[in-house]
Amino acid sequence: MGWAGFGFSAIVLSFVIGCAPIIKHPGPDVQAPQIYGSPETDDASLIMADGMALPLRIWLPDGKQPPDAVVLAVHGFNDYGAFFTEFAQYLNRHNIAAYAYDQRGFGASDDTGYWAGTQAYLDDAISSLALIVKRHPGVPVFGFGESMGGAVLMAAAQNRDALPAALDGLILAAPAVWGRQTMPWYQNATLWLASHLIPSLRFTGQGLDIIASDNMEMLRALGRDPLVIKQTRVDAIWGVVNLMDRALDSAQDFHVRSLILYGERDQVIKQAPIRAMLARLPEQPENGRLIATYEDGYHMLIRDLGAKVVWQDILAWIGNRGITSLPSGAEQRSGKFIRRMGGLAD
Repeated sequence: MGWAGFGFSAIVLSFVIGCAPIIKHPGPDVQAPQIYGSPETDDASLIMADGMALPLRIWLPDGKQPPDAVVLAVHGFNDYGAFFTEFAQYLNRHNIAAYAYDQRGFGASDDTGYWAGTQAYLDDAISSLALIVKRHPGVPVFGFGESMGGAVLMAAAQNRDALPAALDGLILAAPAVWGRQTMPWYQNATLWLASHLIPSLRFTGQGLDIIASDNMEMLRALGRDPLVIKQTRVDAIWGVVNLMDRALDSAQDFHVRSLILYGERDQVIKQAPIRAMLARLPEQPENGRLIATYEDGYHMLIRDLGAKVVWQDILAWIGNRGITSLPSGAEQRSGKFIRRMGGLAD
């Protein structure tokens, strides 16, 4: 290799040793998790075991009777809890309560822009579900995860003993399962080098020509929203890929009752990783599973122009534990979609 090559390698090695992704891991446990505040105070939070306050949005139905069901929503990468607002209001009109929180490093939480480590997000989701179950005893409780939120819930469900026993099911919308197994080697290598050599490097996503939804007015509003992250640290991207690895690996143990939703025009989580995830799912889940695909759906299914079709399907699934068909018939389309991918059969 020669002294010049050796010297260059030593310099690179010193950078690798000296630099690493910056992870804002949770601190030690100092308390039992709790819900602070209420809808009336407009400053509610989920307080985690290490004392971290995760901003919480609460939407309750009108009237004094208990809700028929409760949904806890977990947002996607660079997004935050407000993503669920319009759908939550729809659920309220059907006597279903809704909650959504800002995950660590996102929205109005502390350490905005920094990754907290995969396990932190799983633990927060499990603790949050347990708190919601405790707040609404005897009422069916569901978790809803969009994109990264779907990956969090799927990976968390691998440890079924940690989930609240009263949890009635999980709804995964375009779950982020684009793990390294489905990435070209050069993308994986570039990400590793960038996250370990220049972890503070930021990307905007401009020029990628990725359309996340056909709802352009909603996308423009996100662009103006100061709580939506626009410039992403490369070590946060490295972190979310670690999470997606975990979610994809956990698919084989995913036995929780579930509704899995996917838009066939999704340009963020493309069909190859979804195919890999579906192929890993247990053929006979212990608690039932329904897969629905939408021909005109994009990544942000519950905010697309055709969102009401998805809303109605979710509402029907929440209200009927034995349901085998959805109002839209999207579960029938999913069979064709899966066969076309060469994945699971009907």
